Amino acid sequence: MADFDLESAEGRLEALRRMVTIRAFDEEAGDRFADGEIPGFVHLYIGEEAVGVGTCAALEPDDYIASTHRGHGHCIAKGLDPKLMMAELYGKADGYCNGKGGSMHIADVDAGMLGANGIVGAGPPLATGAALTIDYQDRDQVAVSFCGDGAVAQGQVHEAINLAATWDLPAVFVVENNGYGEATPLDKQHNVENLSDTAQAYDIPGLTVDGMDVTAVAEAVSEARARARAGDGPTFIEAKTYRYRGHYEGDEEPYRDADEIERWKDRDPIESFKRRLIDRGELTEDEFDDLQAEVDAIIEEACAYAEEAPTPSPAEAYDDMFVDTPPEIERFAEAARTQTDGGRTGYGSGDDTDGDHGGD
Repeated sequence: MADFDLESAEGRLEALRRMVTIRAFDEEAGDRFADGEIPGFVHLYIGEEAVGVGTCAALEPDDYIASTHRGHGHCIAKGLDPKLMMAELYGKADGYCNGKGGSMHIADVDAGMLGANGIVGAGPPLATGAALTIDYQDRDQVAVSFCGDGAVAQGQVHEAINLAATWDLPAVFVVENNGYGEATPLDKQHNVENLSDTAQAYDIPGLTVDGMDVTAVAEAVSEARARARAGDGPTFIEAKTYRYRGHYEGDEEPYRDADEIERWKDRDPIESFKRRLIDRGELTEDEFDDLQAEVDAIIEEACAYAEEAPTPSPAEAYDDMFVDTPPEIERFAEAARTQTDGGRTGYGSGDDTDGDHGGD
């Protein structure tokens, strides 16, 4: 069975909890990035929580997902640990990728999370590859990719969908249409109003759903999963949603105005689902306050864990790059392991008698 099922009151409460956790995690990540505590780039999922959670509510624990540069929400929706995620954002050794991936490259293959990815449109090819493996090994799984509306203009996305459709692979392609490809409005980069219309080119189902409604997303993905497992191939799902923050933290957002953002916030996925549960008698305001407090404590613990976690050792700079390290790389790996000059790694360590690498 799925980790949480929206057909049950318990599952609906868990869906709400995961959306609240995503929101709290990303708000904290944004604040800490602004304070200079988190290196690199940070792309937040705030406003889009219903897509990730609705999708994962329809999946089995061993199904695969392939994410995007805006992947924190997908990770939490799939059940990853916020402590290890925050440690990865901080670049710490206890992070999911030993601090080497950062915000845009969190992965946990054992949990079915094939990785966030800084390459726009990289998710669909990964999901198609995973679906091919599932099909070849006759396993009862599916592979789901997330990508944004801007990624639908990338060639590899269509190559992946075409291959999955041609071979009837157990894949589901979820497009998170938040209205902007970075700073470019949808109508300036696509010639269709609904991106799901492009599915017609591959003779597969294409549907557009309300990406601010966790239930609508879950129902669409559940049907797509059943179709994929029946051997009928992939489905293209466009979830129309909205990001409340800029494309990246620090984005000045000259391409949209505050009124537009507020209009979307009136349909906030967390608030609307919370109200629905209250109306069903499955939640009270006090119980929601308790849930929020529990989540806040989890995020506070995650931050403390990340702050105290060790930094990666320079001696491990070349680890995790190859299954079998080539000799020319092993040379630098050995230098990194044996250096004692304050943690410098790589070039210029020891004699360089062959002249192919200079010093500093």
